[in-house]
Order: sequence, then C-alpha cells, then structure tokens
Amino acid sequence: MLEVLLRVLLGFGNPLIYIADAECGYLLAPSQRVRRLRNWIEINQYSMRSGSIAPLPVPETLRVLLLGDSVANGGWWTNQTDTISEIMTRQLRRQLPNLATNSQLYLKVKYSESEVLNCSANSWGPRNQLAYIKRFGLFGAKVLVLLLNTDDLFASAPNSAVVGRDRSYPDRQPVLATVELLSRYLLPRFGSQLLAPAESGDLVGLNLEAIRQINTEAARANIQFLLSLTPKRHEFGEPGPRDWEVKARLRLAEFVESEKITYIDFLPIFNSATELPNLYRDSIHLSPLGNQLVSQTISCQIVFVFWDKL
Repeated sequence: MLEVLLRVLLGFGNPLIYIADAECGYLLAPSQRVRRLRNWIEINQYSMRSGSIAPLPVPETLRVLLLGDSVANGGWWTNQTDTISEIMTRQLRRQLPNLATNSQLYLKVKYSESEVLNCSANSWGPRNQLAYIKRFGLFGAKVLVLLLNTDDLFASAPNSAVVGRDRSYPDRQPVLATVELLSRYLLPRFGSQLLAPAESGDLVGLNLEAIRQINTEAARANIQFLLSLTPKRHEFGEPGPRDWEVKARLRLAEFVESEKITYIDFLPIFNSATELPNLYRDSIHLSPLGNQLVSQTISCQIVFVFWDKL
C-alpha cells in the first residue's frame, strides 16, 4: 500500500534520469515525461525542459532560446506550465497582437506565434551552457537568453562524475518508490564519493570567458543576446552580497559594458518589488511570483529593446 501511494500520489519511483556527457558534463535524458509531487515535468528529444519541437521554427514563430540552471529549469517543485520559459511564451503571445495593432510597428510585425525553449539543468554554469549550444546549435532562435544566478559566476567546469553517484543525479530508475524515499530524502546525506576535486583558479574569469563565447555564437548566427542575473536571497537588504559576490558582480558589470551585451541585473529590480518576501522558495530558487516577475521583465526587454532587429 505504501509503494502504491508513493507512486500514484507523489510520483516516487520515477525520478528524472540524467546521462553523462563528455562536453556538457551531464544532460537530462531525452524524451522523459514524469509527474513528481503533483507537478508535471516533460523533457524533449534535445534534453530541454520543453515539449517536443521541430529543429527549426516555422517562419511565423518567434523562437527564443533560454539557457539556464535550476532557476530556469524549475526542478521537480515547478509544474511545466509555471516554468519561466512557459510563462515567457504566454507573455510574448499576448504582446504580439498588441504590436500588430500599433500603426508605427505594423509593417515590422512578422510573427503571429512565439515559443521559448528551455535548455537548462540543475547546477549548470556558463561552461555547461556553452557546451550545449556548441553541441546542439541554436535551433533557429531569434533571441538567445542566458539566465544566471550569482552562484553561476563561480561554477566549475562541466563534470559528469555526479551522474549515478550523487542522489540528485540518478542514471536509472530505483527498484522501489520506498527505496527512493529512504535513500534520497530520509537517510543522512553524505558527501558524494568519487567526484572530481574542486576546480581552482579564477573561476569568475573562466565563466566570463564562456559568456563571451556564448555571445560570439549568438553574433555569428545573427541573433540577439540577452544576459540576466538573479541574486541569491541573502543579497537583499543588510548586509547584502558578500565581499566575493560584490567583486564578481563588479567584474560582470564591467564585462557586459566592454562587450556591449544587453544585461538585466535583477538585484535592484527585486529590491524594489513590494512582494519581496514571496519571490523565493529557498535561498536561490524562485517562487511562482518570482518566476512571473523574471519572465515579464525578460519578455518586455525582448519586445522593447530587440524588436526593431527581429
């Protein structure tokens, strides 16, 4: 009875599966459809958290490619329809008719549909995301959005050692749902074994270089590039970002200015939001309200900054 309840009501026994990848580190295994804690999760044939897609969009569709980590992905705690990419798709669809009725923009409007592809995985950093687009391409997108959080500026190089060894990155289905409940959530969590040692050196510099290369890939394909950064929960108010986070943010600000990259820093935007306590579900990941705010801000930036170039 416990096994049946765990499977039917909570979705245990059927976790998302990961596969090791030499360049990307790891990917969500393609073509998965699971229900987890009553949230629907779909992974398409390209390991995106999106429904199945054609390699290229039809001419009337504005396709946006969203690169990110667990913030963009949404994880098991976010229903498919509530992910940032799905909210952006709906917001862009609502804005397209408004643009078409504006007499000054009418001749420029050539899209009647939009879609936002969600290329993301938990704990991915800029070098994972760069490896993904080098492997799979840009799918005919007109806009490339890189959504990072502050921790991503310190992300290590792609590493596949976690797959099948860390309980958060299973490479096979558990024998029983009760076994998964015990091993993943109830038993003490010990440090992952046999994992690669922590990377040393200038991690911020290495990740800024990866962002530069992502921007280069977008420019080579003649598509618009937008970089955005969400803060961690502790960065609000006092004492604010830690010293190393302040330095990394300053380096990023100087970098986007020198590279002439369109950039959204969500720290001041979140600080001015009246719903601030409700924007997060934990120290990093956003609540549905936070997802709404991020999606709306990015969608508006696409329309009002890039529209003449699309």
